[in-house]
Amino acid sequence: MLELRNINCGYDNIDVIKNISFKVKRGNMISIVGPNGCGKSTLLKAIAKLMKYKGDILLDSNNINKLSRKDISKKIALMTQTNDVYFSYTVYETISLGRYAYLKGPLSSLRKEDKDIINKAIETVELTDLKDKAINELSGGQLQRVFLARAFTQDPEVILLDEPTNHLDLKHQIDILNNLCDWAKNNNKIVICVLHDLNLANIFSNKVIMLKRGQIIGDGSPKSVFMEDKLKHVYDINIRKFMIEALEKWK
Repeated sequence: MLELRNINCGYDNIDVIKNISFKVKRGNMISIVGPNGCGKSTLLKAIAKLMKYKGDILLDSNNINKLSRKDISKKIALMTQTNDVYFSYTVYETISLGRYAYLKGPLSSLRKEDKDIINKAIETVELTDLKDKAINELSGGQLQRVFLARAFTQDPEVILLDEPTNHLDLKHQIDILNNLCDWAKNNNKIVICVLHDLNLANIFSNKVIMLKRGQIIGDGSPKSVFMEDKLKHVYDINIRKFMIEALEKWK
């Protein structure tokens, strides 16, 4: 289980996240939703221990503040919205970086086990035909799948994803979220996604955390969180009415 207890964090001594507490059971995928600027990305960075915070974050009852950076990289993978390309590595080389924390030294070679994990991740995100291509020649959607495969290759206990469906067409959005759900369920792991698309959050999430101004407004099943009054309070729009009207146009 991943558990957050009274987490506060932010920038320049101003808290963006305020007194956040929730639990995620293994085998589940949860979505964090809310309007721009409500603290979704900041919360992911805190869980990945990429920024200072007050409170406690525990993974299987172990406080992550007591873990080394290398141990955290084995347990928690983070895929952010911005993954800059600085070198023209191939798809295979980029994905293989997910195994770095498991090497015995900087000059160590990949073992057969490492290569098997890398190849499985490449196959999962449907990049086998592109594995020898330089990543600076890829489209935004292809690059997004490369970084997701790198997260899979880390074989962490928790994958954190900030808008993982960005740049992806509808087919690959569905495929990626199905893969994440299956990965969590079949391997008894945890997936936490920041999503703007409430339809995707509703379909694929076991649980939803809805934020407004750094505080939790809803925590529970999609059905219990996506209530008309809560959605209007958070987004200042009648989202349910809009969704129904949009659906009517497809009939």
